[in-house]
This record gives sequence, structure tokens and C-alpha cells, in this order.
Amino acid sequence: MAQRGDQLGKISCSICLDLLKDPITIPCGHSFCMKCINVCWDGEEKKRIYSCPVCRKEFMSRPVLEKNVTLSALVEDMKKAGFQADPADPCYAGPEDVACDVCTGRKRKALKSCLVCLVSYCEKHLQPHYEFPAFEKHKLVEPFKKLRENICSRHIEVMKIYCRTDRQCICYLCSLDEHKGHDTVSAAAERTERQEELQVKRQQIQQKIQDQEKDLKLLQWEVEAINHSADKTREDSEKIFTELIHLIQERSSDVKQWIRSEQEAEVSRVKELQEKLEQEISELKKKDAELQQLSNMEDLNQFLYNYPPLPDLKESEDSSSINIRPPYFTDVRSAVSELRDVLQDILRYSWTNFSPTVSEVHVLESEKEPELKSRAGFLNHFQQITLDPNTANRNLLVSEGNRKVTLMKQQLFYPDHPERFTNYKQVLSRQSLTGRCYCEVERSETGAVHVAVSYKDPRKARGFGFNNRSWSLLCHTKSYMFYHNNIHTPVSGPISSRIGVYLDHIAGVLSFYSISETMTLLHRVQTTFTQPLHAGIWILNYGSSAEFIQLK
Repeated sequence: MAQRGDQLGKISCSICLDLLKDPITIPCGHSFCMKCINVCWDGEEKKRIYSCPVCRKEFMSRPVLEKNVTLSALVEDMKKAGFQADPADPCYAGPEDVACDVCTGRKRKALKSCLVCLVSYCEKHLQPHYEFPAFEKHKLVEPFKKLRENICSRHIEVMKIYCRTDRQCICYLCSLDEHKGHDTVSAAAERTERQEELQVKRQQIQQKIQDQEKDLKLLQWEVEAINHSADKTREDSEKIFTELIHLIQERSSDVKQWIRSEQEAEVSRVKELQEKLEQEISELKKKDAELQQLSNMEDLNQFLYNYPPLPDLKESEDSSSINIRPPYFTDVRSAVSELRDVLQDILRYSWTNFSPTVSEVHVLESEKEPELKSRAGFLNHFQQITLDPNTANRNLLVSEGNRKVTLMKQQLFYPDHPERFTNYKQVLSRQSLTGRCYCEVERSETGAVHVAVSYKDPRKARGFGFNNRSWSLLCHTKSYMFYHNNIHTPVSGPISSRIGVYLDHIAGVLSFYSISETMTLLHRVQTTFTQPLHAGIWILNYGSSAEFIQLK
């Protein structure tokens, strides 16, 4: 059995303790499974120094591994003969055990490590330290790996103390000698303290990772929202322009048909006149020929006998209706040209609302509108506002021709719609606010109401003023507060039930006014608007209402 064990030890891998698989032999002469030694050296990749797991011989560069053909054949022969390694044998060292440095072939577990020899011994090879007087002064300790790295080369003692002053591990004798008076603690205590610091640091890092992952998800959501919005806008724009093109084509066809019909009618009228005139001309020529023949008669009696009574020639009944009036269809050309000019102005003006380059050109100082100083001046830009029921929260009652909204305790039956507000008691206007426009809102005397302008975002967005895509004036019974991007700013001014809102989209100006007998500026915003805006109402108290004023 001993001989069989020795034979197995010679063809067993000291790492996996199994028979060698794809055996290789490294430069020091020890053999291992190719996979085992590669895994072992992969762990030493960072140090760039590779060592033998058995003799600890170090190699400055990673040796090139080639299959040991002879040993491979021997292993195959041993397998055929029925030999198998017994990795479960407790006397042999496993991957996590400290192996005996003296054993050849299959390594046994080390029982002790000698601080003098700097070698770990199994029970068999440790016997000389117990039996021979020469080993009496050798210090035996519990076995541990990397023995040489943990032993003080000066005092041959285990380095169990950490010098905080010099930031290095030392032995007990070092603490009494060159490190005397330094701040020292046990290495275990230092590790515990550093481990706690590492744990706190890891928690901070993990929290930071979680926060940044949330931000990353928000950014990813924003990218998806941008892409979705761009795709939807592109699709809707294409549809709208297609409809517009079809409408223009229909109108063009109508105009062509009308011109053709008018052309045919006029040509028919003129041709009818032509035919009548041609018939009259033919009759007159016939009469003229008869008179010419009579005039040529030489016989006097015959001439007088045949001479008929000559009626007076009258003008043609239709001659007065002939009215030459070129150029023709000038009114049609004028109407079509006017339509072209209107469409060009609309398209050019609309483009400035979302084209940054064009917007920058149009807000030159020379083109800015003079500051409005009276309500009459603002009313020149007044825009009638109606609310879009498809955006209204189900607790909001929209009435008065879609101009008034009231917050109800019970939900109303509104059909599902992708633009409907679900989390906030809000509603948006049907009209988009572009260019220069002004509107007024009359609110109830009780409760709090947000008067806002906002981009037309997904309806699950936060309340008006609590994101960077809306601007809102919160009107309480005794105070005002302006909100944008979740930042609130106290606003002072006379309390009024009527609020005026002025927008210069191109110049990036938004102003809120208190309207009573006088018009008082409450708050003004100077920014850059990148999309069309919509007026909005957010009611906070049940029974409260707000209504967009309609000028008569």
C-alpha cells in the first residue's frame, strides 16, 4: 500500500491532488496539471513574479508551458492499471491547507512552521525538531502560508505588530528597538480597525454607486423620452405636413377646376357671339351681293321694278355685350399669391419657435419690442385661451366653453387619453403659446391655484413648477410664490383674483401681473424657450376654480 501511495504521489498534482491531467513540467522540475498551474499563476499576474507551488522558486517571467509527453503516457498507463488518487485522504494538503515544504510528490499537510528554518513541516518531517538537540532552540508556530514574508529578517520573529508611525509590520523585538516610542498596535487590531474603515468606505462607495445608477437610469429614461418624443414628433409632423400638402393639393385642384370651368364658360359665351356675328356677316354679304347685282342692271325699267325698299341698318343686339377685359383671372392670381405670402409668413414664424439659430437672429436688440407699459398695450397681444379636456385630471370639471376649470371631490367620467394628467389636478390649454401673447386668469377667492406655462410633456410628469420644463405662479389668498425646477421664490405684490400672463417666446420673456384697477408686475423670467408653451392651471383645494377671461 505504501508503494502504491508513493507511485500515486509521483503522478498526482500537488494542487488539485488528483491524477495529472495534461501534465506539464515547469523549469524547477515539478509537474502539475496544465489547468491548475495556469489558474495558480493567473492569481500572481499582478505581481509579475511567478513561483512554484511546491519549492517556491520564483521566475521573473511566466514560463512557457508545454505538455510532458513521457509523464502523460505514464499517467495513462497508471489509469489503465487501475490506479486512482484519493484526494479525500485527510493527511494530504488541499488547496486551502499549508503544505509541507519537505515532501516530494504529493504534499502532506504541515503541522508546524519553523521560524528559524523558515520551513513548514508535516508530522513525519517535523520529528527531527523533537528528537535532535540541534533543533532545541528552533521556534515552532502554527503553520501559515507565505512564511518568509511574515518573518522579521532581523530578529527571525513573526511580525505581529503594526507600526503606525512608519506604516509597516514589525516583530515584538523591533518595537523595543528601532521602533521604540512609535505608535504601535497589534497587527490584528490594526486590521480590524482598517477593516471597519474599509466597510464604511465601501458603504459610501456602494451608496454613491446606487445614487449614480439612479441618475444613470434617469438619464437613460431621458434619452428614451427624447428619442420617443422625437420619433413621435417626427411622425406627427410628417402626418401634419402630409395633410397640409394634401389640403394644398386639393385647393390647387379646386382652383384649377374653377379656372377651367370659368374658362369654358367664357369661351362658350364668346364663341356664341362669334357665331351670331358670323351669321350676320354672311347675311349682310348676301344682301350686299344682291344690291351689287341690282346696281349693275342697265335696263332702267327693270332696275326700278326690282328695286326693293331699303330698311335702315341697325346695330347688332349683341354688340353692346362684347366687353374685352384683359388680363383675365387677375383676382385668382392675387388670391393665390396672398395665400402663398400668408403661408410663408406662418411657416417662417413657426420655425423660429424651435430653431435656436433663427431665434438668436430674431432677438437682436434692434428687433426687440418696446417694453409694454399699459394694459391696453398688453391687450394688443391678447389670445383667447380654451382648455384641452383630454389633458384634464379626472377631478377637474371643465366648463364655460372649455375656459373654466373647477376641482371636484368626485372623479368625473373622462375617457382614457395618453395626454391626461393622472397624478396632479392639472390641465393644459388647447392652444400653444408662441410669439408674443397675453392672457388673463380669474381665480376663485378661496383656495390656492397655480397659474403656469409648460411644455407639453408626458402627463405623468411632476406638478407645474416642480420640473425644469414649466414655470408657475402659486396664488394663495394672501401671498404669491413662484416655482421653477422645484425651486420656489417668494413674490410680493398686491393680492388680486385676476392674474395676467405675458409671454414673448422669441425673446424668452415670461411675466406675471396682478390685475385690479392697476396692473402690477409680480415676477418676470428671462430664459430661452426651446419648445412651444401651453397655458396651464393646477388647483390645490376642492371647490376652487379658475377661468381664462374672454374679451368681448
